[in-house]
Amino acid sequence: MPPAVPIARRRIALVLLQIGGPDRLDAVGPFLRNFFSDPEIIRLPSPLRAAVARLIAWRRTPVATEIYRQLGSASPILGQTWAQGWAVAERLADLGEVRPFVAMRYWHPFAAETAAAVRDWRPDEVVLLPLYPQYSTTTTRSALTDWAAAARAAGLSAPTRTVDAAPTDPGFIATQAELIRRAWPRDGARLLFTAHGLPLSIVQAGDPYPDQVRGSAEAVVAALGIPNLDWRIAFQSRVTPQEWLKPDTEEEVKQAGRDGVGLVLVPIAFVSEHSETLVELDIEYRAVAEAAGVPSFIRVPTVGVHPAYVAGLAAQVRQALGAGPLREAA
Repeated sequence: MPPAVPIARRRIALVLLQIGGPDRLDAVGPFLRNFFSDPEIIRLPSPLRAAVARLIAWRRTPVATEIYRQLGSASPILGQTWAQGWAVAERLADLGEVRPFVAMRYWHPFAAETAAAVRDWRPDEVVLLPLYPQYSTTTTRSALTDWAAAARAAGLSAPTRTVDAAPTDPGFIATQAELIRRAWPRDGARLLFTAHGLPLSIVQAGDPYPDQVRGSAEAVVAALGIPNLDWRIAFQSRVTPQEWLKPDTEEEVKQAGRDGVGLVLVPIAFVSEHSETLVELDIEYRAVAEAAGVPSFIRVPTVGVHPAYVAGLAAQVRQALGAGPLREAA
């Protein structure tokens, strides 16, 4: 009897989309220029936007360089994103040969590099997984638009599906609740959800991000089930002189000192550790808390590769692969 012919396995490219971060100190300036050159971030005509991007990057590079120096001269986000990609791919092995790829928005590996690598791997299907729990035009839409252009330029023609933002995904919410329970002090505290801010002009243009952040926070509070929980939402990381979402995280930290209550900070919009958590929250805001007389200051870690979060991502990928007709990435 002739040997059985093996059944072909589907080749699925799982592309994780993230913001990225400089991989060395002399990359900080170029990273910032790329960030502020994004038309979703600085909404000005192209020539003016380029000039503004150069100016803001020039002003912020010295401060940002010192921030990354405290992180060992590089952002840790790339390694963590790869870990998340492999963890999700492992849970999808029954679907075929699932291989993770990483495309960063503002630093290597850029979408153009990754699209070429995906094309050369010759997948049967591509699934885009933006690692932003809440949708924003400045993050999710920017990343998907960038990927779509890169895929066209690379000649990547494999059918592509996109995992939609899921601010109340059960895996994400369960992970947040468990991490908070682990950190929760016996005598209680104020729970402060902190998310990256946005200029009000972008929100007023219809960006759903703040509403989705609130949806995430409310779902976590419901999952915790702590009676009479004192909780708030605030926004951090303001980078331009425009009016931004309020309340400001730093002001809420100071308010906790005036109120004489301890704080448990939850980075509700970040899924991996990077400068906004490891430096802004852990170092800068901790110093603000100490100066303000906050009785206790606890920062909950990001969801990372927590099994429940990874399982939630894998479930979202499965749904995207089986949910209706294929659609464009952006």
